[in-house]
Amino acid sequence: MAIGVISTTSGPQYGGKITSFVVLSCVTAGMGGLILGYDVGVSGGVTSMGSFLKEFYPKVYLRMLEDKDISNYCKFDSQLLTVFTSSMYISGLITTTLFASTFTEKFGLRLSMLFGRAMFVVGAAVGGGAVNLSMIILARVLLGVGMGFSTQAVPL
Repeated sequence: MAIGVISTTSGPQYGGKITSFVVLSCVTAGMGGLILGYDVGVSGGVTSMGSFLKEFYPKVYLRMLEDKDISNYCKFDSQLLTVFTSSMYISGLITTTLFASTFTEKFGLRLSMLFGRAMFVVGAAVGGGAVNLSMIILARVLLGVGMGFSTQAVPL
């Protein structure tokens, strides 16, 4: 059972103000949290787009066109499509648990967040310019590294 206590003393109150540093810190923390949710929404939509499937997963695309009566779980049961989706989350998990905390301890929060953001930019550039499946998966791995650093450093 939780018990709360309310102080009724009339001593000095906290006179803190909202400064630009506080606002910037809140925006940075908020953006760090939005990145994962944004990617979940984008990757879910992309994996069901016909043009994406036609370019990178032609077998899944043909199966999607063949039979309209089967469920989406049967249409999108490709191992490579699963690798596309999960590669970012696996690399983020490995980065967060094995590398990001050591990097942050050695170089500080600012460089850790900057490195994470740089990995996002590089991953987005590779993904945007991808011409084959290997580049798509490499982009997702780089995005996962960025996610790992952000997940570890931003809440601190």
